[in-house]
Amino acid sequence: MAAQSALILGVLLAAGFACAKLAQRLRLPSVTGYILAGALLGPSGLALFSPRILAEDLGHFSQLAIMLIAFGVGEHLEWAKLRSALMRVTLVGLGETSLAFACVASACFLAAELGGLGPATWQASDYLALAALLGAVSVATAPATTMHVLRELRAAGPLTNAVMTAIAVNNAVALAVFGLAMGAAGQLTGAAGGSLWAAVGVSLADSALSLGLGLCAGLAIAMTTRRLRRRGEMLTAGLALLLLCGVTALWLGLSPLLAGMAAGCLIVNRRQRDVRLFRAINDFEPPIYVLFFTMAGASLHLGALAAAGGVSLVYFTARALGKVSGAWLGASLAGAKAKVRRYLGLALLSQADVAIGLIFILRGDGQLADLAQVITPVVLGGVVLAEVLGPISARWAIGRAGEDEAALGPSAAAACPVVGPDAQNGYLLTPWTWERLTPPPRPRGQVLFVLDDARTAAVLARLAAIIAHGGQASPTAMRLLPPGDNGPQSQTLSMLTTAAEQIRSMGGAMASEIVESTDPAQAIAHQARTGPATAILLAQPPDNAAREFKRFLDELIELAPCPVIVARPCGALHTERILVPVADRNDLRVLAPLVRALSSVGHHRITLMTMLASNALDEELEDAEDELDQWARQEDLAPVVRGLAVAAENRAQAIVAEAQRHDLLVMTMDGGGWQGLFFGSLAQEVQSRCQRPMLLAHRGGAAPNAAASG
Repeated sequence: MAAQSALILGVLLAAGFACAKLAQRLRLPSVTGYILAGALLGPSGLALFSPRILAEDLGHFSQLAIMLIAFGVGEHLEWAKLRSALMRVTLVGLGETSLAFACVASACFLAAELGGLGPATWQASDYLALAALLGAVSVATAPATTMHVLRELRAAGPLTNAVMTAIAVNNAVALAVFGLAMGAAGQLTGAAGGSLWAAVGVSLADSALSLGLGLCAGLAIAMTTRRLRRRGEMLTAGLALLLLCGVTALWLGLSPLLAGMAAGCLIVNRRQRDVRLFRAINDFEPPIYVLFFTMAGASLHLGALAAAGGVSLVYFTARALGKVSGAWLGASLAGAKAKVRRYLGLALLSQADVAIGLIFILRGDGQLADLAQVITPVVLGGVVLAEVLGPISARWAIGRAGEDEAALGPSAAAACPVVGPDAQNGYLLTPWTWERLTPPPRPRGQVLFVLDDARTAAVLARLAAIIAHGGQASPTAMRLLPPGDNGPQSQTLSMLTTAAEQIRSMGGAMASEIVESTDPAQAIAHQARTGPATAILLAQPPDNAAREFKRFLDELIELAPCPVIVARPCGALHTERILVPVADRNDLRVLAPLVRALSSVGHHRITLMTMLASNALDEELEDAEDELDQWARQEDLAPVVRGLAVAAENRAQAIVAEAQRHDLLVMTMDGGGWQGLFFGSLAQEVQSRCQRPMLLAHRGGAAPNAAASG
């Protein structure tokens, strides 16, 4: 049996590859060749193997392909991109998905019932269930085929961006709608008990549980692969967890497609946005896809395809009409450009992988076996038409829109050496050689820096003086002591003297406070309120005190009325070249006061760095840099601040690579609470890898607008 399965796999791969090459010579998509190869080898062709072998012995390859397809769809659901144009995305998505569903469902209902498609015992409710399922499948678009066309044409522009966003949205909608349609179909055909609304409620609950399972799987994948460096190890671990997620979903009666999509969506939306697993899977998936599509063709009965040929043509035509008219309507309501309104729908006609995955899920539901037998040839016939005409239509649309001449830029996320945390005990400080600071006649507050270690006193003093100078505040040293501490005061005196001398050498003046308290966080927060302080500056302790420091820091952040900045000294402190990575606009708002302060003194050169997806076009990178440069001009920082946008597979690696060309790294600390559990912390990831001095800014929990002060 094992030898027979291996032989069938070899024949499927060889036949699929050969027919795909033939299809390419005829300027047809490869997937068309795969389906035709399967039809040639299957029961309706040479009958080299039976449907039982395909379903029982090789069915696991279909499940693997389904998980990979759904996981890949999730990669395109990046919230940062969707949020920036949420209304436009919503209107366009609702337009092209709802009209495609409505056109296909109504047209196929009439065609199937009038044509007598299906068993003679079928009633109107059976045809209504058939129409609902076909309408749900019609929403999906082929991400692989369409993206291949865009890359082949080196496309760039508003239409190209709209196409990529629409692909992600309508495939996510297709997965959700198909789950609801299966529940409704069970009620309409009498395969499931209870009311229709109860079935819809159960379907919604199953969808929610599927998404929850996928989020947990995505978190497990992210936590497992984040420390892996070899692509082979990452692929092995990632596939293992994906397959476990899929098997668990099947065992619980949930949707593997929704679970896989949620896993991919969580990984791409984590602060680190490490997409190396997606790239590793891209290298692995071609033979799986060949088997998937070839097996789909092998399960196709030509007799059923002939009987469904008319309905397949109706399905394809109605879907094309719905996509084109719905995209035009949604884009018009969203105020999109004329070329987006005209050509978006024509670029979304391809359909293959997700649609076939939905058919496999339907065939796995024994209660809907009769529907699956009718729907399979209809959809596969429509897929053949869509894969022949869809890419041609997409090429024509991109060409007519004038977006086929732009060149894709190389990814800037080249692999960079990974270094461990700081292992040095000494914190060196270069002499102050810039202009002397002038204390403000009327300080606007304090920059409170807490002295706890003699080695970091001078470093904190210099940083506090720079930040205070930028905000017209006064640097204030604070030393905490236990109540009734009558021991030697030499250490406290030494730290205060070191800090005062450092600030004096820069031209500034320092105030100081010695406070006795059993609750350091409460004492610091109280001093910050009475100051008042515009920022609190701390030094990160050695690794052996990290856990205790984190508890103290979490409490202080909740109590603090202003931003809390943690300095991580590492070797010699230089501040000439400063790197400020910003993952989104919120990061920029939090870090803006710090950037302004650092730019107000000396000869600092500050790089604002943003990371885009690894497949970002040159035009997108230029737009992102222009946005950062525009912010710098609005803040009168253009001579000092420049924008940098990079396409990154792994955000942390990209930052570490760029940090090698800078002296100081400034980031906002993210990822607290449950958000940190699911979405991770980019700053912590970078901190563990980068051997550079760092400033990590936290927003004070007691003052929502504190980040905007100073």
